[in-house]
Amino acid sequence: MPPAHPFDDDKLKEECGVFGVLGVKDAANFVALGLHALQHRGQEAGGIVTHDPEQGFNSARRFGYVRDTFTSQSVMETLPGPLGIGHVRYSTAGSKGNTQIRDVQPFFGEFSMGGAAIAHNGNITNANALRRELIERGSIFQSSSDSECIIHLMARSLQKGIPERMEDALRRVEGAFSVVAMTRTKLIGVRDPRGVRPLVLGKLGDGWVLSSETCALDIIGADFVREIEPGEMVVITEDKGVESIFPFRRQKSRFCIFEHVYFSRPDSILGGRSVYETREAIGRELAKEAPVEADLVCPVPDSGTPAAVGFAAESGIPFGLGIVRNQYMGRTFIEPSEQIRNMGVRLKLNVNRALIKDKRVILVDDSVVRGTTSRKIKEMILDAGAAEVHFRIASPPTAWPCFYGVDTPERDKLLAATMSEDEMRDHLKVDSLKFISLDGLYRAVGVGEGRNNASPQYCDACFSGEYPVEPADMIAQGFQMKAAE
Repeated sequence: MPPAHPFDDDKLKEECGVFGVLGVKDAANFVALGLHALQHRGQEAGGIVTHDPEQGFNSARRFGYVRDTFTSQSVMETLPGPLGIGHVRYSTAGSKGNTQIRDVQPFFGEFSMGGAAIAHNGNITNANALRRELIERGSIFQSSSDSECIIHLMARSLQKGIPERMEDALRRVEGAFSVVAMTRTKLIGVRDPRGVRPLVLGKLGDGWVLSSETCALDIIGADFVREIEPGEMVVITEDKGVESIFPFRRQKSRFCIFEHVYFSRPDSILGGRSVYETREAIGRELAKEAPVEADLVCPVPDSGTPAAVGFAAESGIPFGLGIVRNQYMGRTFIEPSEQIRNMGVRLKLNVNRALIKDKRVILVDDSVVRGTTSRKIKEMILDAGAAEVHFRIASPPTAWPCFYGVDTPERDKLLAATMSEDEMRDHLKVDSLKFISLDGLYRAVGVGEGRNNASPQYCDACFSGEYPVEPADMIAQGFQMKAAE
């Protein structure tokens, strides 16, 4: 399993990526490639389930990167068939470091009308209540994942077909879900009514693909068809193609705005727009809102790069790679002694001293979470001889935890939850610190008038504290919602 690292621990993490394909020879190979392209959405573990008309359902679950676990012929030969789905995951904050192989998706269930497998991206906010109810009624859980609730709800449904049972189950679920599932002959995709997490449809020859992002379509040469709409279920078969239904009560779309800022890969398309172009626009907006006199605009690799390009273009200040990332720091190559651990960020990032020396440097990053990495990077820049260090952040202050499928620290661990912008500047010991405004972020993602406070167009709860779906389980555990203004 890839080790935790200080640099990565100070970033918000998407917890899952899902992928499925129908109607191709050796579907597992395509699923593995798709999961490799979605590796940024989950690096702890992955799983693949396939179905072959002669050999039935087969599955494999592994800890670690897809490139290390689903590339050997011995593994892939155990996953025959023209239909398969897969999942990559991070563990949630509560279970990090305690993940068992039984927690790795996709989950499989055998029903009276045949088997079905399911992979889920998102988070079920009433999972604890559902789990208690199901256990009291005789269900036996095999994992600690909230996603397993869906399988048990399907098993208890009185509907005849598996797609209908899935509809029935998902009507009981609250929170965020993008689901890719399969039966012996069907590939199924579903998004929750608010469309918080992404899911797209692709075409590969005579076959079909479902994926969390369009970048995973590119790797297998599939054509992007469209996004699955919020509240939509697609049931795909080889003979009938794509059948679409809307089984849930229609609700206003609240897609996660942080997908634009950080989670999605820059070469993906969201809402018909390049993620890279959106991030560059965020940088331009940030330069308009928070100008500063300086000599160099420097991204914090790699997520800060597009915003830094936009900031430099708008401000007229030269862009430079003042920090270089070691691309091969996937696994710790020596025993992580205390001395090595103390190197921290330096194992992954190095300062380009010749470029930095005597310069007033603007560091552009996507977010500040705990602030630990920001302080270390600032120290590295000053050690390299920078005259001044100014932070510009391509998202508003992250002051609230996410309950919809993003691994977020508890609220008291979020720097912006306990400090003002000026206090954060003093804490980080930088010459200036500015975040893009929430209105500015909305403008950059294409909402020209900014955020409509009465009816926000995106889920921005991590910035605003306004949760589109009440986190019932967390409230039951004592979580305090933002007071109404």
